[in-house]
Order: sequence, then C-alpha cells, then structure tokens
Amino acid sequence: MKILIADDHAFVRKGIRQIITEEFSDATISEACDSTELLQMVRSEQFSVVISDLSMPGKNALEILKDLKAEEIKTPVIILSMHPEDQYALRVLKAGGSGYLTKESAPEELVKAIRMVLSGKRYISAAVAEQLLIHIDDNSEVALHQKLSDREFTVFKLIATGKTVSQIADMLFLSVPTISTYRTRILEKTGLRTNAEITRYAILHQLV
Repeated sequence: MKILIADDHAFVRKGIRQIITEEFSDATISEACDSTELLQMVRSEQFSVVISDLSMPGKNALEILKDLKAEEIKTPVIILSMHPEDQYALRVLKAGGSGYLTKESAPEELVKAIRMVLSGKRYISAAVAEQLLIHIDDNSEVALHQKLSDREFTVFKLIATGKTVSQIADMLFLSVPTISTYRTRILEKTGLRTNAEITRYAILHQLV
C-alpha cells in the first residue's frame, strides 16, 4: 500500500505520517510539499490514496482534483483542511474528492476515512451528510455564497479578509483585470454591492 501526504508544512506531514504508520504498518509513505510536486508524483506513481491539504502553494486542492479528473487519474484523494466542512466539503466531493476532513478531526477519524476510501467508498462525516440532504432538497434555500464557482469563492473569501484586487492577483498568479472580472461576477451572483458588504456577509456566515 502506497500513501502520499501533501502539505506545505513539514510538521503537519510528520503528524499525519505518524498516525498512518501506527495504523498501517505495511504502508509506504511519500510526501509532497506543494501542488506541483503532488501532481508530478501522482502522474508517475500509483498510490493507494492521497491525503492533501486544501490550500498549498500553486494550485489549490479543488484545481488539483479537476486536473486529475481531466487526465483520468483515478487515485482517491482525501482533503484535510483548516476550513470548516460547511465551506468546502461539498465543493471537494463535486470536484471528485473521496473525502473531506478538518485538521481538527480526531486521528481515529482520519484512519476511518482512509480505510473507507481504500475499500472503494467515499468518506463523509455526519455534518457533511446533513449538508448533502439539504443540498438535494429542491425546496431548500441555497446560501448566496453557494452560487459561486470554486474560483469565485476563493476570491470572495480573500476580498472578505480585506485583500485588494492587486493583492489577490499576486496571490493567485492571475492578472488584475481577471480578478476584477471575478469580483464583478461575485457581486452579480450574490446581490452584494461593495467589498464591505462582502465582508459583513462573510463574517455573518462564519466564512472568515
């Protein structure tokens, strides 16, 4: 069994490695420190499962999942994130992820997720299962931020934290006009009018 751990923080990789080693003594564990390294390794080696941080230098996990799907690479990927499940779990599953856990989850939950994914299933927590039920209920009201694409949501959160268009462009390696276009789409889709309203909405919904 081969497992790839991808995170830009060495101490996080070390902690995950320790959990895996204790439960899966026969596992061969490799590590990647950014999205470029992750993609290179998955393209060249066959892993039983990948455990990846949501946000790393380069592409985020949602973009990585879409790349793997486009290249028809079937390696299952479990996403570990500091963000609450209600912000990204459904987006990860829609993008092709096999599971989503917060970094506050107990070690036993990660082990459970790995075992389930290795058996060919997807792992979701009770909280995510509840979100799925709400999502498929046609009569349920969709939150404004759920209308945004993955990239729009990323820009939305950065605007909410006070980042300027230029700063966001630098962070995402995109042009200023491109970020301005995303901002325009965000305002159109949500009905919000200013950056201040975006910030208030994000705080109210615990997105920042």
